[in-house]
Amino acid sequence: MKTVKRESRRDFLKAAGLTAGGLFIGFNWSSCDSPKVEVLSTEQVLANAKNFNAYLSIAPSGDVVIYSPNPELGQNIKTSFPMVVAEELDADWSKVRVLQANLDTEKYDRQLTGGSGAMPHSWERLRKAGATAKYVLVAAAAKAWNVPAEEISVENGIISHEGSGKSGHFGEFVGEAAQMETPEEVTLKDKKDFKIIGTPVKNVDAREIYTGKPLFGLDFYREGMKNAMVQRAPFGMKIKSVEDGAARAVAGVTDVVRFNNSVAVVGDSTWPLLKAKKLLRVEYEPDGTVESTADHDRIFQDLIANGKAEVRREDGNVKSAFANAAKVVSAEYQCPFLAHSPMEPENFFAHVQGDRCELIGPTQTPDRARQTAAQILGIPAENVTVEITRLGGGFGRRLRADFVEEAVHISKAINAPVKLTWSREDELTGGAYRPAVRYRFEAALDEGGTMIGYKLRGVGMNAGNSTRENNFPSGAVDNLLIENINYDSSITTNAWRAPITNFLAYAEQSFLDEVALEAGKDPVAFRLELLDRAKNNPVGRLGYDVDRMIGVVKTAAEKSNWGKNPSVKQGFSVYFSHRSYVAQVADIEMEGGSPVLKKITAVTDCGMVVNPTGANHQVRGGIVDGMGHAMYTNLTFENGVPKQRNYDLYRLIRMKEVPEIETHFVDSGYDPTGLGEPALPPTGGAIANAIFAATGRRLRSQPFIEQKEFSDVKLEIRRS
Repeated sequence: MKTVKRESRRDFLKAAGLTAGGLFIGFNWSSCDSPKVEVLSTEQVLANAKNFNAYLSIAPSGDVVIYSPNPELGQNIKTSFPMVVAEELDADWSKVRVLQANLDTEKYDRQLTGGSGAMPHSWERLRKAGATAKYVLVAAAAKAWNVPAEEISVENGIISHEGSGKSGHFGEFVGEAAQMETPEEVTLKDKKDFKIIGTPVKNVDAREIYTGKPLFGLDFYREGMKNAMVQRAPFGMKIKSVEDGAARAVAGVTDVVRFNNSVAVVGDSTWPLLKAKKLLRVEYEPDGTVESTADHDRIFQDLIANGKAEVRREDGNVKSAFANAAKVVSAEYQCPFLAHSPMEPENFFAHVQGDRCELIGPTQTPDRARQTAAQILGIPAENVTVEITRLGGGFGRRLRADFVEEAVHISKAINAPVKLTWSREDELTGGAYRPAVRYRFEAALDEGGTMIGYKLRGVGMNAGNSTRENNFPSGAVDNLLIENINYDSSITTNAWRAPITNFLAYAEQSFLDEVALEAGKDPVAFRLELLDRAKNNPVGRLGYDVDRMIGVVKTAAEKSNWGKNPSVKQGFSVYFSHRSYVAQVADIEMEGGSPVLKKITAVTDCGMVVNPTGANHQVRGGIVDGMGHAMYTNLTFENGVPKQRNYDLYRLIRMKEVPEIETHFVDSGYDPTGLGEPALPPTGGAIANAIFAATGRRLRSQPFIEQKEFSDVKLEIRRS
């Protein structure tokens, strides 16, 4: 058993009675004074819950309502969070209902979705919430039955005392539990006793999604609201003049609003707005650098060769290692800008009323939405409310608040509630993208094939640090140099699923395969050799757990029958990101002279798996996402405007192009670590290395289908 002691009485739970004898449990994720139990009506709970950070309520019927604070965009957090609470509560999952919490920074310590950090951050907090609720319920039952609390057991929402034969469901004790004082310490379950955690549980919104219930931002409607769409300036340009007469003349258009560097058309529905937007005559002029993809390619070549770099890490004597090397291997890898392409384009509702503002819609960072609105309006942040809808995808795009900003500006200008909607073309051409990056790798080998030197130089377009200097193989090489150059581009960029590592992993893992080939070593054995050195004789800081990485490498080799079938050409890749470890093997077989990608085997160490159903979906989704963008997707620019405006030109993966995916999870004994992103980074490298093994063609840029090395490969994809 694990006992968690609070540092002060300000660090725990508050219990409060609901109308008709219900029980409200509010959990303080950071701190609040809650030494006593208070009896509150439902209205009082909703109006006076400012001191809470996460909470659950129990009705007299025994039903449990759990509020999920983090935005749900498909990462399954709205299901897995309540599972953790219900586990320690010993609730009957069939009687648990889940509601999305609105923004409340006084209640919630981390109310955002990004970086695969929700479960690692909240794991123990959620467990304490459930365990403390169970404590006061047991105490209430013990008092009612006049028996020792230690003799009482709880299972599936039923409280029982074997000696007396008495039992009852949670709801029967909420009245008395509301009078109980919270404990100084709470005992958490031993993981071996979990009954909900670790079992497959369906998404709590599944029925609503399947039946088309209004969960998403695009579903939101309020009587009397206006609709709006926006024409945005090309990157690096500003508005010179606007002629809006034809747009205003469209039936259904009620206003045209100019703000910042944009023009909005406003009306009763989106259909006339789509027409009116095309009739706007907007003239632009340069406002800084207007860039095209040809410019980016030239900039990359120049900065990789001659740019002044920031040294991110330097171990040993790199110059000497390369000067004395028996062999030097070098290669360059490049990736394009990419859009986030959520199924649901950006949208948001705003209603500005004097010194107050109401916001409703899909956002990964509700507090950023609130702060943005407050800054625009010059009002206190507490005067802005944010209601979070379910997100139809995000992948980092909705970490920004530009679409919220637009909605607020328009609502203020027209003095009415407005729902802003982006079209698919808006999402692709006016968005914020995955940065384009180019890497140069160099490796020095001694006569025995040992890598004695390693250099990585990264150049990114608005990428910040385009390296992860403390990730593998850092710590496994005596002489190592990692440098970074950031180019300030006029193209807006943003975190894209598994930021930086989404391409760095592919480039690094492909390059390590090149080095293994030159060293005359099996790719898996070569990586294990490096990891053995990092474990037994590390150089400098290790930003990863060597044993966990070794674990997924060996398990992936075992599960994929690595190297055991000569007719199957395999590619290997392993990467650490967002606290988790994923190794993948891609299998290609030659059929009729053509390579056929048949299968991808993935082994993940994300600590304890809370919900196997959700975890399996996350890994598979990450692989499909990683594969599709590595193979097919490209975003190019001409004079500050993306050339790919919709899915006819912006090529995404099709369902028929997904091979068999086999998933395995390693139980390393750790608490849950990140899972929404870690399966994506290794995928491109595994596939590229398998293509090389099958065809001898080395792919060093993405998307694969646009590389001359891939032009005559004619790769097919079929399930085994």
